[in-house]
Amino acid sequence: MRKLIDGKLSAITAVLLTVLAVGITTVCFLPERTAIITGGKAIEPIYHGDKNGDAVCLMVNVYEGGDIVEEMLGVLDEYGAKATFFVGGCWADDNGEILIKILEKGHEIGNHGYFHKDHAKLGEKANREEIDANYALVKRLTGYEMKYFAPPSGSFSPTTLKVAEKLGYKTIMWTKDTIDWRDSDLNKIISRATDNLSAGDLILMHPKKHTLAALPKILDFYANKGLRAVTLSECINGKS
Repeated sequence: MRKLIDGKLSAITAVLLTVLAVGITTVCFLPERTAIITGGKAIEPIYHGDKNGDAVCLMVNVYEGGDIVEEMLGVLDEYGAKATFFVGGCWADDNGEILIKILEKGHEIGNHGYFHKDHAKLGEKANREEIDANYALVKRLTGYEMKYFAPPSGSFSPTTLKVAEKLGYKTIMWTKDTIDWRDSDLNKIISRATDNLSAGDLILMHPKKHTLAALPKILDFYANKGLRAVTLSECINGKS
């Protein structure tokens, strides 16, 4: 009897550990859905674009890999596709020419903070400084005014949402995460950017060599599904 009970407990423990592991993975790689109410108005991040349209958006978070960004621009040009590049300030400070190329080719630039800090742990003043410092830099280098903010690692707090709103930003999360910063397997990158694809999906990626290699296959898949890769503004608001 004791062996039977121990066996059942071991089975239950294994199931609980599996559930816990799945839960941890979900927390790490899916954006937290949070909304706050301030001034009688709900403020929440954007997780997807227009579900009734025919577009998706590739969102590239950039704190490194300027040479890869330039190669990505070439691939996007080849496919007639557009994207939104969320740039970190400390990277942008050394890559003004690439910022200008991004804009000249009809893509969009978003704010990704200045030093890739954990915004959930920052107070109001520090949140504002991170966002504002990046804004001032990109504005000085390009004349462009960013209107979307993607918190590094998808980490934010109600304070972050309030600050971004006060500064005129919409806070952006994602629908699909390629997790290309961790995994370099080409097939994984492609499948994470394409599995169960729907109009309005926001696909998160980074300027990695394996992501660059996957990009043509990803864009081919979108085209075959009758979906266009467009900027975040167009994906959210529809074609202007």
